[in-house]
Amino acid sequence: MTQNPGLDGILGVEHVEVGPDKVVVRLTLGEQHLQPFGIPHGGVYCAVHESTASIAGQVWLGTKGVVVGTNNSTDFIRQAKVGDTVTTTATPIHRGRSQQLWHLDTVGPDGRLVAQGQVRLANLEQEVPSEAIAMFAGRTPTES
Repeated sequence: MTQNPGLDGILGVEHVEVGPDKVVVRLTLGEQHLQPFGIPHGGVYCAVHESTASIAGQVWLGTKGVVVGTNNSTDFIRQAKVGDTVTTTATPIHRGRSQQLWHLDTVGPDGRLVAQGQVRLANLEQEVPSEAIAMFAGRTPTES
């Protein structure tokens, strides 16, 4: 597997399924993901939620523009531990001309909810960077 660029690569996120209607990623929690009290840092879940929603939103939007996060609301339901592989799934709530809203569920290895959230994205009318196009080559852009 190739290293993902940016924060996903630093965190160790693996893209399992990438499509315009759903994105699934997974991450095995390690010592590097902990806050000072020895439990996974909530910011890890927030970052994974925003990144996963942004990938989903960009694949849906295609080359019509670029998406950027404008709000990220993540609730922490239960604690996972080092060594657990958590899976995050993004599904759309709303996708419109100027904005999108995505729902995120992160579950532990037992399928129980660890974190849940929503990420709002703005659709910006600007050229999509060629590296972003290359990253998601073969994905079908949405029809509007």
